[in-house]
Amino acid sequence: MATRRQRQIAELLHEELSQIIQYESRDPRLGFVTVTGVDVNPDLRFARVFITVLGDDEEVKSTLQGLDNATPFYRRRLRENLSLRYIPELQFRFDKSLAHGQRIDELLDTIKTDLDESDNGSETELSD
Repeated sequence: MATRRQRQIAELLHEELSQIIQYESRDPRLGFVTVTGVDVNPDLRFARVFITVLGDDEEVKSTLQGLDNATPFYRRRLRENLSLRYIPELQFRFDKSLAHGQRIDELLDTIKTDLDESDNGSETELSD
């Protein structure tokens, strides 16, 4: 479980990185990127930055490559904007939870549709 300090640093990094990526990045590989979360390890030296990307697998791969290449720039901007003793090493990861959530929604919709169809079929049999 993350400590209060870890959560505070993670939220601070989340906000700052979102702003930097959205407004200061000039890499054409970065399309529609959203920072969905940040996890900081207990010694506050490493941070996993979770992102989602609008697009296919190739665009995700290209975006992660662009983010990895720009990591020194992001750390430098964080150092300028934040008063932290250590700016964590950043590791960008694709957040698969959104895709999993969408898949679950699709499955639930399919089940609901199947149940509705079976209920309608049984009502017509009873009225005959």
